[in-house]
Amino acid sequence: MDRALEFVGNHPFLFGILAVLAVLFFAIENKRSGRKISPNTLGMMVNSQNAQLIDIRAKKKFETGYIQGSRNIPFTELKDRIEEIRAIEQPVIIVCDMGIQAGAAVQMIGKDNVYRLEGGIGGWQGAGMPLVGLKDAKSKNKGKAKPSLHK
Repeated sequence: MDRALEFVGNHPFLFGILAVLAVLFFAIENKRSGRKISPNTLGMMVNSQNAQLIDIRAKKKFETGYIQGSRNIPFTELKDRIEEIRAIEQPVIIVCDMGIQAGAAVQMIGKDNVYRLEGGIGGWQGAGMPLVGLKDAKSKNKGKAKPSLHK
């Protein structure tokens, strides 16, 4: 530890450059991935500003459970429907599995009032929020035998 402090003391210019690069990296990364909102903020935006939810997961994943009021536009179809999304005047919240792909979608749309859900569906469920359609997916599998690891 003493050697590290000695190095910083002997090379303040290098340490300064490292600090500036770190700040720039996080600033650019945050801008690139879009503005994010928490699951709690999502509910407030839907209620107060009539925010529109767009789930960009594949149709099969969407059907297993989604946030109430969201519509499914798979990421693979997003380029074809980008003008439709840009035409929405209310805030738009993009939802994906973990929040990463939604950042790319926000950047692709390139509009100020477009956000991504922090943590995606996983973050939503982690905050204890419900999904619609989960019950339907479970009831479809109810009659089917569960796979077993035992012979």
